[in-house]
Amino acid sequence: MRIDNFEINSTSKVFIIAELSANHNGSIETAIDTIRAAKRAGADCIKLQTYTADTMTIDSDKEDFIIKGTIWEGKNLYKLYQEAFTPWEWHGELMRVAKEEGLLCFSSPFDKTAVDFLETLNVPAYKIASFEITDIPLIEYVASKGKPIILSTGIAEQADIELALDACKRMGNTDIALLKCTSSYPAPINEANMCMVKDLSERYGVISGLSDHTMGATVPIVATCFGAKIIEKHFILDRSIGGPDASFSMNEKEFTEMVKAVREAEKAIGIVDYSLTEKQVKGKDFSRSLYVVEDVKAGDVITENNVRSIRPGFGMHPKYFNEVLGKVFKQNITEGTPLSWELI
Repeated sequence: MRIDNFEINSTSKVFIIAELSANHNGSIETAIDTIRAAKRAGADCIKLQTYTADTMTIDSDKEDFIIKGTIWEGKNLYKLYQEAFTPWEWHGELMRVAKEEGLLCFSSPFDKTAVDFLETLNVPAYKIASFEITDIPLIEYVASKGKPIILSTGIAEQADIELALDACKRMGNTDIALLKCTSSYPAPINEANMCMVKDLSERYGVISGLSDHTMGATVPIVATCFGAKIIEKHFILDRSIGGPDASFSMNEKEFTEMVKAVREAEKAIGIVDYSLTEKQVKGKDFSRSLYVVEDVKAGDVITENNVRSIRPGFGMHPKYFNEVLGKVFKQNITEGTPLSWELI
């Protein structure tokens, strides 16, 4: 998968997305400051969400439209989206600032009008949000644009994932990534199931990653170790500014620490390689080897008392210990001499 100039594959570094979401709190200045902070924090990309309250739902006070069982308990869906949406007239400026900062920028569209609008801005990729993974007509429309498509699997059962993948492929689009996601806000760490990152990649033959709503860096680090190549986290300047997503978003300091930890985890994973580095070879000096451990004379028999396996490693390999026992010394030798075949 290639998003603009960023190659994402099994050997590339993790692509780290800072999700702006509603964390602009209704201010374009805050949104711009957040983009610049995301760059400082080490993000590769800033992601927007493109919708209005009217493209998401209808303005109804019926029971079905009142949120239950989440941090938005009791809120009306329409009013929540009115509060949270990113004005469309901001998008061009936010993308300009992102480019100026050296960040990629794309968005999650929530209906066809949003896709059409984002196409006018020539976005390099699309993200399908967790709750939209069942919206097959939307996925087909997005996939038809021929750009990389990232799907969050937060509410998806296996059948939902397969329907979404089939929708992309029907449109001739195989440039797909799947993100493991737990659609709780914030998400409990015991429900992260990071082993699924590896399974998603192997089962469906796609790039896999993580869209994370847990607090802290632990889950992104584990995801990296399971092969995640995309990590997305909600990003905010300061949780004290409030907003619908503030409670499960990382601030600049936390995001910076997460990026550092992910980059260190990437280095720690390394490659399968049984050869030794120069330092490791030098470390063999401290391994065990066979040494003469008391003064001996020519003709003395080698025993467990006068030859031992000790540190350092300049003598014969310990694997020869049983072989040399019972043989005799050719010459007088002082304690602390490394054993060699020439002495026997």
